[in-house]
Amino acid sequence: MQNLDYLVFFVYFIIVSAYGLYVYKKKKHEDSKDYFLAKDSLTWWAIGASLIASNISAEQFIGMSGSGFTMGLAIAAYEWLAAITLIVVAVFFIPIYLKNKIYTMPQFLKTRYNDTVAMIMAVFWLLLYIVVNLTSILFLGALAISSISGLDFGFCMMALAVFAVVITLGGMNVIGYTDVIQVVFLILGGLVTTYLALDLVAEHYGSSGALNGFNLMTENSADHFKMIFKKDDPYYMDLPGLAVLVGGMWIVNLNYWGCNQYITQRALGADLQTARSGILFAAFLKLLMPVIVVLPGIAAFVLYKEGVFSTEMTLNGEVMADRAYPVLLNLLPVGLKGLSFAALTAAVVASLAGKANSIATIFTLDIYKKKINPAASEEKQVQVGRIVIILSMIMAVAIAPYLGIDKKGGFQYIQEYTGFVSPGIFAMFILGFFWKKTTSNAALFATIGGFVLSVLFKISPDYIDLEFLYASGYAIPNADGVYEIPFIDRMGFVFLICVMLMFFISIYENRNGVKPKGLEVDSNMFKPTAAFTVGALIVIGFVAAMYGIYW
Repeated sequence: MQNLDYLVFFVYFIIVSAYGLYVYKKKKHEDSKDYFLAKDSLTWWAIGASLIASNISAEQFIGMSGSGFTMGLAIAAYEWLAAITLIVVAVFFIPIYLKNKIYTMPQFLKTRYNDTVAMIMAVFWLLLYIVVNLTSILFLGALAISSISGLDFGFCMMALAVFAVVITLGGMNVIGYTDVIQVVFLILGGLVTTYLALDLVAEHYGSSGALNGFNLMTENSADHFKMIFKKDDPYYMDLPGLAVLVGGMWIVNLNYWGCNQYITQRALGADLQTARSGILFAAFLKLLMPVIVVLPGIAAFVLYKEGVFSTEMTLNGEVMADRAYPVLLNLLPVGLKGLSFAALTAAVVASLAGKANSIATIFTLDIYKKKINPAASEEKQVQVGRIVIILSMIMAVAIAPYLGIDKKGGFQYIQEYTGFVSPGIFAMFILGFFWKKTTSNAALFATIGGFVLSVLFKISPDYIDLEFLYASGYAIPNADGVYEIPFIDRMGFVFLICVMLMFFISIYENRNGVKPKGLEVDSNMFKPTAAFTVGALIVIGFVAAMYGIYW
């Protein structure tokens, strides 16, 4: 990076910091719900921008771009189906949370089930958010920024952590409104990177312009423009054909967007109409993400195939797909590299801030206030939340250097291993929402049993007939000839088993006099406005068109 690049980045840093300080002074608060949730303070556009800023991080910029390098446009399924998932969450999930005054996911579990289920999941989420999510964001973010800037990896990690803590200490108001600026840099810088990457492809083939570059990519790498993989495709294990559209991918998305404190927290402090409008705005922004993170990865593959930066993409003789985005950024002109660098930093910092705030929210409201100090004042809760933010970031900084990412790439690595817990959690939530007879013991089974079942399917014990599953199209042999189940299919199987066993456990307990706690649900609250319906149909139509074109 040159001096102009650092100047552009410095301008970004000053804008975000100054605006964050302005928001903090203008909306200063000591109420815990205001601090953690920005109660009644965030506008629809701030909610939508914050959802995307919290979601998009180095996991997408580096990991998903790397997956674009290896498997192509098919990886965009996570983003485009997430846009439809957001519509489902806005219509069916958010009204239930708001109607029942739910502010945290453990609070939902306590309200619907009991203290035991809520506390187990509160502790589990804290561990997951700190040990897996926070550390992976730090690791991938610092790795990318170090690769681009040439700065020391440890220094980059510390700088990201400090920047995120400063923003997070201001509460959800500061996070929500600074996320708007973060998203502007993220999208602007991301689109500039995509444009220049496509233009590089065009130049390599003796042409010019991003559109020509895109057309040349589709001509010279047609295999990277398929949305649905066939069974003989080498990446079928990662994206198993039609199961992406009708199977386990929905569990991934619905659990992430609808049952995740880190995400839903943005909308839980607003009224229903504002929350829905913000989520719809996020769905539209989500449609842009494959353009920003996947197309550069495919462009890098096309150029690599033609012998460009073959040295930069390899390590010890092996191709490192997750280097695709950093390598492209290093080819950008002076000044624009600084803008793209700012976009990547914005994505990482916003995700760190959002995750740290969720950690503080769950610990303070669901553990400290409920079990440690029930008499804690509002001021004390805010103080504890700030201490937790700092401690969780210190723990992440300590753990992150030891994080290992396998050859699948960062994005696929994270998706697969969070998939061990997603089916059981989602089964517990979905039955808790819509079936009043679901009991606490059934939910407890899903919490623990879902994880155990996922492990059993992964290690492929002898009593699972994988040859039968292979004949049915649900298992394929790996390089060693051992049958494996694609992790997306595995999540589908585990989810269905959890739902069935939860049903039988609940029916048995109902017959023995157990009366579960229900939620306040009114069918009228699921009706969207006409404007929301039109927007939702546009989102769904766009995704359907993309699958129709690149089937």
